[in-house]
Amino acid sequence: MQYRPIIDRFTQLCRETFSTRLTGVYLHGSLAMGCFNPAKSDLDLLVVVKSEPTDGQKLAFMQALLPLNAEAPAKGIEMSIVTEAAVKPFQYPTPFVLHFSPMHLDRFRQDPIGYVQQMKGTDPDLAAHCTVLRQRGIRLLGAPIPEVFGEVPRAAYLDSILQDVSGAEADILTDPVYMTLNLCRVLAYAREGLVLSKQEGAQWALRTLPEDERTPVQQALEAYTTDRPMQPEAASATAFARYMLGQIRQKAADN
Repeated sequence: MQYRPIIDRFTQLCRETFSTRLTGVYLHGSLAMGCFNPAKSDLDLLVVVKSEPTDGQKLAFMQALLPLNAEAPAKGIEMSIVTEAAVKPFQYPTPFVLHFSPMHLDRFRQDPIGYVQQMKGTDPDLAAHCTVLRQRGIRLLGAPIPEVFGEVPRAAYLDSILQDVSGAEADILTDPVYMTLNLCRVLAYAREGLVLSKQEGAQWALRTLPEDERTPVQQALEAYTTDRPMQPEAASATAFARYMLGQIRQKAADN
């Protein structure tokens, strides 16, 4: 597996830091789903613990995580720590006890103690992560996935992925590749109940969308799987997002 050394060190860090409190470490996202692009993908990890770690454990964990993040691919490591009780039976929106992604790097560096004390709450995205984990995830350490993660209700997963694309008409102008591909996989779930990667979502859309809506999908897929940039014309990108949101909302209302 690509980036296995970093993943193994992350897993060992969890084992050493959380000890008997640790239930398991799991991989989800593009690397687990076989469509990882080092220039455009992050390492998606979920840690499950029996009870919330102490602030001291969280601080030690974060201090050791930063060097690993520096060695990770361009988008870095995104990880959350949740308790067993949060994911079986599954709670929505899902509580977490610690989260990190590169967008929070400066915040941690400026106030490490405040970060580990305050970086907790609920995250609707965890419904999507746990759904992918149950269907396509990889156990790195600990108990098997079906024993740890309860079934995610369809309504929770649908709400989670709908929130992620709710601002698509504006967001597609700043991140056209991510938003175009995400709209495709959300529509695939709304229409057919398919849990797909970004790449698989684009391939599905190219088979099923009207021909005049396929060009941005092809452009986004090429950009995602190569080093090519995607620079769509603003009006056409917004029109595509509006069309896709209309299709998604219509199917979501029917369910």
